Amino acid sequence: MLTQLAGVVVAAAEEHDLAPLIAPPFVIGGCMFAALLLLMVVAVSFMNLGNRHSAVQESDDPHRQHTNKHMHSDDSASSNH
Repeated sequence: MLTQLAGVVVAAAEEHDLAPLIAPPFVIGGCMFAALLLLMVVAVSFMNLGNRHSAVQESDDPHRQHTNKHMHSDDSASSNH
């Protein structure tokens, strides 16, 4: 059954003309590769952005939804629940 289906698919593919391409397939693939390479370079260039300045101690913000005022940082245990 599977071989018959494969034969039907091959016969149907031979009857239809392929859609025209704007360039040869290796040119299209090369352009895709170059575009993804450019996006990778942009992403890598922003990778070290957080290390430019030293960390600043966070201040208490009363408008924050959940502030950590449970004094967990004073204890050595990871959870005190």
